[in-house]
Amino acid sequence: MSEIIHLLFNPLPNGIMTVLLGISLLYWLFMLFTGDGFNFFDSDIDIATDGSPDVGDVDGADAHHAESDTVAEPSFFTKALDFINVGKVPIMLISTLFKFVSWLLTIATSLAVNVSSWGLKSIFILLPVFILTYFIIHFLTKPLAKFYKEIGYQGEEPTDFLGRAGKMKSTIQGTAMGSAEFVIQQDVFKLNVVSISGEKINYGDEVIIADESKDKRIFYVTKEINIHNI
Repeated sequence: MSEIIHLLFNPLPNGIMTVLLGISLLYWLFMLFTGDGFNFFDSDIDIATDGSPDVGDVDGADAHHAESDTVAEPSFFTKALDFINVGKVPIMLISTLFKFVSWLLTIATSLAVNVSSWGLKSIFILLPVFILTYFIIHFLTKPLAKFYKEIGYQGEEPTDFLGRAGKMKSTIQGTAMGSAEFVIQQDVFKLNVVSISGEKINYGDEVIIADESKDKRIFYVTKEINIHNI
């Protein structure tokens, strides 16, 4: 028994993954005993951690209700999340699977290689472990994505951005698209924005979201009127 406990926490990578997996197990136990059961549909964690929505069809700013032919390529981060079916499978389930697979690989690596002799440098073994786990999760979540599609899972609850106030992170004018940062319930969202009237909006200006494109990927903003800019 003592040998098993020693293996779970030594070397350092084993200990890190054991603790992380333990936290996830405690979460599911808490959900079970509080009466929610294993509710895979509810999660307070945002899919896109940087708050950036997918970049898709862009509406023309001079007639922002008409669809534009311009198509922007989804970001690398968006593609990376899509590869492991985030949005098709609940994020907490993917997170737990990721930790579990990483934990198994870390334990197996420590048994196959004398990682303990590396000292603190042994933590770097987690990098290839995480990379390999990422590709394994792609295949593990494929059948889960089909299952959740069959039962009508629609992904995490979207955030309503209309009327939200934020600050510009670039300068926009006319039909140019830039970015703005919005803080909603302590979560930071960086959104693609276009001036709704075409007027120049400078970096650092406070803005309000007045409209959005049909696919909710582009947001139309106007300068916020307050005591500082009257």
